[in-house]
Amino acid sequence: MSEAIFKVVDQLPSGGITVMSLKALDFVIPGQWQNIVGFDNTIRHVTGETDPALVRQIGERAVRLFNDRSQGYQRALWLYQTVDNTDALLGAAALANKVGEKISFLGFLDKITPKPERAQAIDLSIKLIVEILAFCQINGIPGDSLSDFLRALGDYGGESLMRMAALICFDGLIPLGPDFLLKCLNTLHSLQPNDLQENPTFKAISSVVPGGSPAGQLGFILQSVGAVQGWMSQFVASRDLTPEKVVNSLQNFIELSKDNLDYLGAFLDMTTNYYYHTGVQTLARRLIERAVAEI
Repeated sequence: MSEAIFKVVDQLPSGGITVMSLKALDFVIPGQWQNIVGFDNTIRHVTGETDPALVRQIGERAVRLFNDRSQGYQRALWLYQTVDNTDALLGAAALANKVGEKISFLGFLDKITPKPERAQAIDLSIKLIVEILAFCQINGIPGDSLSDFLRALGDYGGESLMRMAALICFDGLIPLGPDFLLKCLNTLHSLQPNDLQENPTFKAISSVVPGGSPAGQLGFILQSVGAVQGWMSQFVASRDLTPEKVVNSLQNFIELSKDNLDYLGAFLDMTTNYYYHTGVQTLARRLIERAVAEI
């Protein structure tokens, strides 16, 4: 069994590079995301309830739902954990120890290297697959329900929309540039099925990726990225997003250089766990909403 869900939510940080980086994206989705941490605090925020007895009752029901292994909540948490854990590079812990209100990016250039463009494009694609799989697990629908995910994506808000915004900005625009979607699709089309095994995130989650075989799984990934391409393109165009605008906003929260954006992408991989952070917040919200409905 996973760690107790109330402990997982209680342990979410109120500050640090992940939180500062996400706050830097407020200009992308103004007012959509708040860094709500703490299990009881999240219950009060989601439900508006202040009565301690009712808050406790909702929390106990949410914990029981999470602990029910016939549900998909524990697997969703594992997916969110895995996508960030495998994305971290050696040296992340050392960098994290230096986090304060500000952190100098330039001092770490000799400790990191940018990912090759091919690897970055695959990483972005796999993270999108994790979002689809976690969505299906949380909502109790088959893992290949791409159509259900696409319908829900249009209604994304709060921490879920922030997670997609961060995926686009931190894993797309900054390391790959404005044509990141084209680069992703071109990369996927050039892959052989066994090439996916070189990606550590795919290796970790391959047992739950639909397709039945490496070739079928590659086909599912291609289909998924192609299906979400329109939504992502519209998201970028409607907000007139560019790598430069994202970096400019990051500079308001983290001390860094505009030079070498490929290094910045590696730096964010090493020092943030935005997928896990916002994923836990999404999971907690859904558990609490269901608990309230069942009480």
